[in-house]
Amino acid sequence: MPAPAPAPVPAREPGPRARRAAVPLTLLAGAAAAFAYVGSVNPNQPGHYPVCPLFRLTGVLCPGCGGLRSAYAFAHGDLPTALGANAMAVVGYFCFAAYTAVWLSRTLRGKPAPRIALKPVHWWALGALALVFSVVRNLPFGAALAP
Repeated sequence: MPAPAPAPVPAREPGPRARRAAVPLTLLAGAAAAFAYVGSVNPNQPGHYPVCPLFRLTGVLCPGCGGLRSAYAFAHGDLPTALGANAMAVVGYFCFAAYTAVWLSRTLRGKPAPRIALKPVHWWALGALALVFSVVRNLPFGAALAP
C-alpha cells in the first residue's frame, strides 16, 4: 500500500493591503499631523514653544535649534527659509519621506520593510556630521547655518 501523501503546508498569506500598510500609513499620518500643528502655530512668535534648554543656559545652538522654525517654513512650502532655519532638519525630512515611501511601496507589494543596516562607522560619521554642523553654526563664518 502506498504511503499517504504529506499534507500540504498552508501558504502563509499576508493580510489585506490595508492591514499591511497600517503601520507606515499611521506613521505618515502622525508626521502629517505634527507638521500641520507646527504649520498652524508659528514658532517665530514667542510663547508658543519652549526655548531650547542648551541655548537658554549657554547661548550655544545645538543641532536641533531652529528645527521648529524649519518645520514651520517647510509646512508652508518655503524651502529656502526652512534650509536657513535648520538645513540638517530639512535633509532629515527628505530622508524620512523617502524611507517611508519605500516602506509603504514594499509593504503594498507584500515585501518586508526596508532595514537601515548601517555599520557603526556610518553612525559615528552621522554623529560627527551633526557635531561639525553644530560647531560651525556657532562660529562667525557659519552664521548662515544659524537660525
